[in-house]
Amino acid sequence: MKKIAVIYWSQTGNTKMMAQAIAEGAQSAGAEVFLSDVCDTTPKQALSYEGIALGCPSMGDEVLEEIDFEPFYTELEKNLGGKKVALFGSYGWGDGQWMRDWQTRASDSGALVFQNEGLIINETPSKEGLEQCREFGAGFAGF
Repeated sequence: MKKIAVIYWSQTGNTKMMAQAIAEGAQSAGAEVFLSDVCDTTPKQALSYEGIALGCPSMGDEVLEEIDFEPFYTELEKNLGGKKVALFGSYGWGDGQWMRDWQTRASDSGALVFQNEGLIINETPSKEGLEQCREFGAGFAGF
């Protein structure tokens, strides 16, 4: 059974909803899933999993959240070479530049990025959006 960590930061709850649905999808595909807010885990713990799904919404000028998530990710990315990674998050403005920048960072660190791009959903995930998250999680479990 593949072991996956789904680690997220969420201010409004939208990215948390995505994380929960991604975890459900991965579990339905047979993965053992650890679901955690970024504040409740460490990069070392995250790296102990076969795959890491990371969720962070777009903040400010389309960047990762700077107080909790960015420091966590900066430490994590030093050790992502060869690690299977999926990226996801919600946004309320912009066109997804934060996700494209994040995908580039992950790829440049040597991570194997699922679908070569992240999953983004505008604002609160709809029923269809949550199903897309479940499908994303199931696909990542088989990646």
